[in-house]
Amino acid sequence: MESFFTRYTDSNALFPSFPIVQHNCLGSWDVFLSLFHSFTMLPHPPWLVAIQDPPSRRLVLPTFPGFVSFTPPPAIRPQAALYVSRTLNQHLSCSTVFHESSEMLSVDIFSSERLFGSTHRSLRVTSVYLLRTNRPPCRSIPSELIFLFLPTLTWF
Repeated sequence: MESFFTRYTDSNALFPSFPIVQHNCLGSWDVFLSLFHSFTMLPHPPWLVAIQDPPSRRLVLPTFPGFVSFTPPPAIRPQAALYVSRTLNQHLSCSTVFHESSEMLSVDIFSSERLFGSTHRSLRVTSVYLLRTNRPPCRSIPSELIFLFLPTLTWF
């Protein structure tokens, strides 16, 4: 029987590809549900979904079967969320990294094996929702805060 790791491993790399989807839901439940329902028609759904401006009800974000949500604690309405495939979450260690702003959220992914054919065994994925401001740097979060921790994959 083929194992999870042999299906997604080339000769020396765990997860040689890592499908990620980024989307701005505009605070709409319909947009969120349409996006996640579209994954059910794919032969290989994404491992990770980075959402900006997710919908919420009473500060609670939506869930969807097959995905684990990583969101800030429900103190204020979050502007960024990350959803990790349950399959990925069962085989790798994933932990939330909170930032001072509700507009930024990261997930650290750890593996005992090399990822993507590199020497790295960990990866940080950050979802950022930048709001325009009237004062420099004209963005709500300065670039130096976003790119503080490298190597990362970041979507705007």
